[in-house]
Amino acid sequence: MFNKKWVAKRLTVNLAAQEARKLENYCAATGRPMTDVLRQLIRDKL
Repeated sequence: MFNKKWVAKRLTVNLAAQEARKLENYCAATGRPMTDVLRQLIRDKL
């Protein structure tokens, strides 16, 4: 499904402070970088 020959595109996401904290806490708890978490959410939900 995922082609490793992708072209990177930079994305800016504006989050409320609470949303940012939730993401930061999740990443700290799982040891995963934000980029990986967000990329996986996009793949799974869109």
